[in-house]
Amino acid sequence: MLKIILGTRGSQLARWQTAWVAARLRERAPNLEIEITPITTYGDTRTDAPLAQIGGQGLFTREIEAALIAGKIDLAVHSLKDVPTEIPPGLTLAAICEREDARDVLVTRHHCALRDLPHGARIGTSSLRRAAQLRTYRADFQIVNLRGNVDTRLRKSETDAYDAIVLAAAGLIRLGHTNRIAEFLSPDVMLPAPGQGALAVQIRADDADTRALVTPLDHAPTRAAIEAERAFLRALGGGCQVPLAAFAQVSGDALHLRGLIASEDGTRVVRGQVQSAVSDAESLGKKLAHELQIKE
Repeated sequence: MLKIILGTRGSQLARWQTAWVAARLRERAPNLEIEITPITTYGDTRTDAPLAQIGGQGLFTREIEAALIAGKIDLAVHSLKDVPTEIPPGLTLAAICEREDARDVLVTRHHCALRDLPHGARIGTSSLRRAAQLRTYRADFQIVNLRGNVDTRLRKSETDAYDAIVLAAAGLIRLGHTNRIAEFLSPDVMLPAPGQGALAVQIRADDADTRALVTPLDHAPTRAAIEAERAFLRALGGGCQVPLAAFAQVSGDALHLRGLIASEDGTRVVRGQVQSAVSDAESLGKKLAHELQIKE
């Protein structure tokens, strides 16, 4: 293999993530020619409405996966939380890279923690998951729609339209914006989205050469955690239109999974946690989903 084409969304964060994967590939194959192809997805073009309103899964992956299936690119780099739980036939996630910090963070011009924001604070997010947990934490919060890439959201956070915004820690860390973080939000307050902070490298299932190149990027503990989280999500039929959260962590041979189902207004939240052997990740996710459905 002399050349490989990587497909990605065009945002600064997506390009950073793809460049990171490209650098890891070059470490293994210094003579490899790498081309990065930005692809515009439907989710990128619809920044005028909340994600829940434009609906459906694969908003940020569908066009990239189509290019992969058509052979226009050799692999795709995705933020794993954007990848639907059902992978198109003929494609596979050949590597799940080591996870960055999975937590959400608060960015605010008030330079304070979440608990210290003024009464009736306007908090920007387009995520039903974040909105529901914010309302659970403090019913006086006003949730204001926030779309756009990381830099756009950071610029908006400085305007009077928002008292604060909530973003994924991983994106700010990767882009060197940790100085903008007012508070890392505890999972007890803001449980992350399934897959948050992890990168997925997707290839055609029958492409043995690319698989051999990419497989060493796979991080087994992260894959186990992600498999549990995605099994939880899959069992509940979740996507952008349901406030769901899941976060798994590996400790030795044990896998611990926390999950949450909420109403959109945050008035009803069902939480749970389970633990198993790392090898039982898929079953663990299904088990927690079942337990929370019973509690509902």
